[in-house]
Order: sequence, then C-alpha cells, then structure tokens
Amino acid sequence: MYIVAIGWLYVTVLVALNEPNLIYGIISFLFYGLLPAGLLLWFAGRKVRRQRQRYRELLADQHANAGNRSDAKSDQ
Repeated sequence: MYIVAIGWLYVTVLVALNEPNLIYGIISFLFYGLLPAGLLLWFAGRKVRRQRQRYRELLADQHANAGNRSDAKSDQ
C-alpha cells in the first residue's frame, strides 16, 4: 500500500515541478498528490486502528480482572 502512495506522490511531484508557476505547482501537488494519498492511507489504516483499539480494550479488561482470581486458588 505504501509503495502505491510513494509512487503517486513521486508522479505528482514531477507534475508540480512542470507547472509554469510556483503557486500552481504547490496547489497541484496538494490537491492531486497529498490530499488523495492521505485519504488513501487513512482509509487503508482503518482496519489496523480498529484492531489496535480492540487489543487495548482486551488488555484493559484483562488488567481489570487480574485482581479477581479468587476462584483460581482453593481456600486452605
């Protein structure tokens, strides 16, 4: 996924360098390169962010239940 974003940014940098004016080059890089690549990476990372959140919740639940282990040891 990252190689696609890197390739797209490379192409848009070359297009921006070919613009006649510096302002046009910056605008074309932002709107044709940085914004679409950022959205692509953000949408692609949603699954990973969800998995991390679930893992953190699982760890928090395990940590909260760590003190409640009275059934693991028999009373003596």
